[in-house]
Amino acid sequence: MLDLEVVPERSLGNEQWEFALGMPLAQAISILQKHCRIIKNVQVLYSEQMPLSHDLILNLTQDGIKLLFDACNQRLKVIEVYDLSKVKLKYCGVHFNSQSIAPTIEQIDQSFGATHPGGEIYCVCQLFVQTPICCVCIFIVGSCSLRPVYNAAEQLFHLNFRGLSFSFQLDSWSEAPKYEIPHGATVKRMYIYSGNNLQETKAPVMPLACYLGNVYAESVEVLRDGAGPLGLKLRLLTAGCGPGVLADTKVRAVERNIYFGDSCQDVLSALGSPHKVFYKSEDKMKIHSPSPHKQVPSKCNDYFFNYYILGVDILFDSTTHLVKKFVLHTNYPGHYNFNIYHRCDFKIPLIIKKDRADAQSEDCILTTYSKWDQIQELLGHPMEKPVVLHRSSSANNTNPFGSTFCFGLQRMIFEVMQNNHIASVTLYGAPCPSSLARAEPSAH
Repeated sequence: MLDLEVVPERSLGNEQWEFALGMPLAQAISILQKHCRIIKNVQVLYSEQMPLSHDLILNLTQDGIKLLFDACNQRLKVIEVYDLSKVKLKYCGVHFNSQSIAPTIEQIDQSFGATHPGGEIYCVCQLFVQTPICCVCIFIVGSCSLRPVYNAAEQLFHLNFRGLSFSFQLDSWSEAPKYEIPHGATVKRMYIYSGNNLQETKAPVMPLACYLGNVYAESVEVLRDGAGPLGLKLRLLTAGCGPGVLADTKVRAVERNIYFGDSCQDVLSALGSPHKVFYKSEDKMKIHSPSPHKQVPSKCNDYFFNYYILGVDILFDSTTHLVKKFVLHTNYPGHYNFNIYHRCDFKIPLIIKKDRADAQSEDCILTTYSKWDQIQELLGHPMEKPVVLHRSSSANNTNPFGSTFCFGLQRMIFEVMQNNHIASVTLYGAPCPSSLARAEPSAH
């Protein structure tokens, strides 16, 4: 049985690991994979047809815990403990739920502050002050007028602190009072979230502790001219780190531009080392290449720089070692590559040409959350039939998620899932000298 520390408005964890609000989905899954011998039977719950309409949930069925991630930014929004009999919980090092301690209203009063029937709650707030040497706990005792909220349909009382809520089960009372929690009522569910309102809570920004020396992409903008894409403009976030106790722990934002025709050295200087270098064996997308020599076999293999945390792949020509292709990944659940990449929050300007000769072209923005039917309404239907992409590993030829379909428009390849969402966007461009590309960038 897991023995976990509750930190309101922040986290649930122990000395080995911690699920922190604002944590990226991939980081939470990494914790579960690392401790798979202890944390077992994990379910991934999502809406197959409408993945942006419902939270993405990691359900720890053996431990009675759900981790709810925001469907768009894929950061941890709510931690729910829905079966307190499967886990031990403590606050400030003192247990309020275990095999020998029942989580009754009296126990919650003792652990989190005295409550009075009818509403007023004297709460004990825990404030963590981070210093370079240690973590200092300061306790501020104050009173706040919080009234338990009774839900008649669920027969539950909801007791709300800032960043922490308890739902009390009233099964043993036929007629429950509406303004006070009966003595002996036990906690059925507990929620950890950011802010004062569980229904209106949002995933907070990623905590400093989750950076772990990595660089994250806040946004990726495609630079282009009238002919097509020129490159990428990345806004990167990193937590400064350095030797000694006076290390800079602030989040820093920097911007980097990468263009078609840039060298490996240019990319390494701008983005740092990739997580992996992958050498291609074949190119199923060659039919869409704008090059007139696309059918000529190459003696050498092109290679990718895989930046998993940025959600970006960069392809280099094997002969010139210059950038020839970018791949932007959306990381939707239900795709074969789900959780390999972080979601790339990109914006791609599209140029809509009017039929009339005197009409001006319109600009619109394609994002990570655009659907294929919306794109077709703007750009029209592709002339060629789609390439059907069926991924499978060498060890296992099955793909439970089915095939995807690749369409080519405006020097871009859109990989479309069966639910009409975009799995990835591949950008092509004729390589050109880096100095020329930098001299004439255009972002619409």
